[in-house]
Amino acid sequence: MPHVPLDVLDRLAALEREVRQLRGRSQIRPALNQVLAGDVVIGEGGRLIVRDPDGTTVLETGQSPAAGDYYTIMRRDSGAVAFAVGNNAYADDTAPDQMVRMWSRSGAIIVMDDYHADGWLGRPCLPVPWQPTDGFDDYTGTSMTTAWLSYIRAQNPVLTLRTESFASAGGTVELQLSNLTRGGGYQTVDSWSVPSNAWTAHIASYPFDGCAHFDELQLRVRHSTSGTGNITTNLLGSGTRNTFTADEVPTAP
Repeated sequence: MPHVPLDVLDRLAALEREVRQLRGRSQIRPALNQVLAGDVVIGEGGRLIVRDPDGTTVLETGQSPAAGDYYTIMRRDSGAVAFAVGNNAYADDTAPDQMVRMWSRSGAIIVMDDYHADGWLGRPCLPVPWQPTDGFDDYTGTSMTTAWLSYIRAQNPVLTLRTESFASAGGTVELQLSNLTRGGGYQTVDSWSVPSNAWTAHIASYPFDGCAHFDELQLRVRHSTSGTGNITTNLLGSGTRNTFTADEVPTAP
């Protein structure tokens, strides 16, 4: 039987059937504002940006157009930064590679890893508790005796210490550290002299050289007299903090 081409009416009827099928399928497919299964992938330099109704960006994640690293920033409705992972991810940011930071409502950084010392907690700074011994007050010996003791897990990389001592005829005070994680044994970190008949303040900071984050550390403050009289050492306060400069980064264990 010879082939007979469809006439115009047949062609129109076929088009109508196809339009009806497409219309039906469009009404039964999932809404385009939901992901019911599978992944949403943003790659090749793309970013996901969420803005509130007034246009303020409250969430950004993806590749930074400035630094090129992959970052995440969460902001408050005001636009103030609240949380960030990344380096140089926004204007005037000078953070090194992939810092984690959290800001208070007033704009202060309240949680972060250390700016200079990789592997250490930067903020919050943590207090160091100390316990006095019987030898902290009116000690009369010429050999060193323990006046104060402390035990901590190292979190921040720098120890701060404030003491005051009184020696009727002069004396010496020292700070020692024992790294229990790495075998123990006390090492003298610092030593200072106390003049006669005056309260002498000592304020200093010490990187935890030879230590790593979360090492067990035993600390002690010891003192002795110069030969006569007595010595008293009060521990006014102590804590750990982030590094202020690269010179404060602890040496490797």
